[in-house]
Amino acid sequence: MTNDEHLRFPIGRFSNLESYETSETRKNIEQIEALPHHLLKVLEQLSEDELAQPYRQGGWTGNQVVHHIADSHLNCLIRLKLTLTEDNPTIKPYLEERWAELSDYSLPLDSAIDLIRATHFKLSNVLKSLHDEDLRRTYVHPQYQYQRDISYLVALYAWHGNHHVGHLKLLKKS
Repeated sequence: MTNDEHLRFPIGRFSNLESYETSETRKNIEQIEALPHHLLKVLEQLSEDELAQPYRQGGWTGNQVVHHIADSHLNCLIRLKLTLTEDNPTIKPYLEERWAELSDYSLPLDSAIDLIRATHFKLSNVLKSLHDEDLRRTYVHPQYQYQRDISYLVALYAWHGNHHVGHLKLLKKS
């Protein structure tokens, strides 16, 4: 892994499996539930100056990363609920790079942290209530032109949270 690759993907790239065992999905749900706690532990170690810096050249600042987690995981909750209540819905993609330029990304981090806590509380509650057949419900992502099931969504967002916590940890090392 090149240095740039390590900075872009500090925990490695997401690797999609053909299918997910229920036990693996349950572990991923635990990671999603634990994200706010892990995120806060890392944020406690970072100064405002460190959070104002990008984690790599051309990357987002630590503050933008935290706001992005809030937005992205709120989208996850919405995508999950759509998939549970509609037959194979087409989800709405969004331009995350443009969202990171909006004024709310300069709000105090507490606003993003509160949103992450609330989102993960609801997300974890819904995910832990699912049965095996629920985990096989599917959605379509038009941007990437794939159909995936909820167990994939769970794996992706467990990775996504850890991926961005990895970016924040890089700020302490720089």
